[in-house]
This record gives sequence, C-alpha cells and structure tokens, in this order.
Amino acid sequence: MEITIREGGPEDVPVILGMLDSCVQWLVAQGRTGQWGAKPLSQSSGTVESVTRYVDEGDTYIAEADGVPAATLTLTDAPGAYLSHLPPVGEPERYIHWLASDRRFKGHGVGSALLAHAAETTRRAGISLLRVDCYAGDDGKLVRYYESNGFARTETYVGTDDWPGQVLARRV
Repeated sequence: MEITIREGGPEDVPVILGMLDSCVQWLVAQGRTGQWGAKPLSQSSGTVESVTRYVDEGDTYIAEADGVPAATLTLTDAPGAYLSHLPPVGEPERYIHWLASDRRFKGHGVGSALLAHAAETTRRAGISLLRVDCYAGDDGKLVRYYESNGFARTETYVGTDDWPGQVLARRV
C-alpha cells in the first residue's frame, strides 16, 4: 500500500468528518465511548464548527492510501482554547488537532506517516516543539500510540464532563 500525503482544505471537511465518524463507530463497537461518545461526530454542530475552523486557520494534511483518503490532521500555532489554563510554553510551537484515520486503514501506518510529516513540516519551519493532546482514559492506548511516535507526556488535564486529557510534546 502506497501512502502519500497531500495538503487538505475546506473541500475535505466532509472527508475528515467521515474519518471521525469511522473512529467513533470503531470505538463504540469496542464499548469505548468515553473519548468521543456514541453518536457520529458529523452530527455534532460543535465538532463540525471545530473541524471547519481548524481547517480554515491551520495547515491540514490528508494521508492517502493508494489514492484513497485514509487519515488526517491539522497543524496550528497553538493549542485549542480549551487548554488556555495550561502555562505557556514560552517558545514557538506547532500543535496537532483532529488526528483521525478511517478505521478501514487501521494498522497500515497512515497515522504514523502523518505524525512524521507533521514533525518534518514543523522542523522545516524552524520550530522545534510539536505538541498534541488526546484522550487519556480507558486503557491509555492512545497516549501510548503517541509515545510510540516520539512524543513524551507533559501536562495532564481534565476537560468537560471529567474527560481525562494528556498533552504530549516532541522535539523535532
């Protein structure tokens, strides 16, 4: 399977929402609704607005597997407003939002390819800090996934409705 990465844009918002819905469906099938709930995220006006805003404000990338959109992430210069309580990092950074993959491509390395691309893009921009936050509940697999891609745990936080979160950072 050949993985290529292209820039995304507003026309990709439906594709990105489809990937998020695929993730929710996969999580629900495992009885893991703590991360994103049980309903398709494309039905949440808040999620649609968030994805659209980040695509408009940041740099969105789509990983394609043999030409089929398989995973996505968006890079911006700061974390989301929901993390405004964290201390500032005191240096330029790039921040990953909405990393998701169509679960049909689970295990094919599309997410890791995007994370490597984000690290390289950050480094080429002359920025040495790449951060992300994620769900830290259940079995902690998502946090370990980021660690396996070169990130280290920094701050923990509790989001809305006691949602357990973890911020991770990677030097590039």
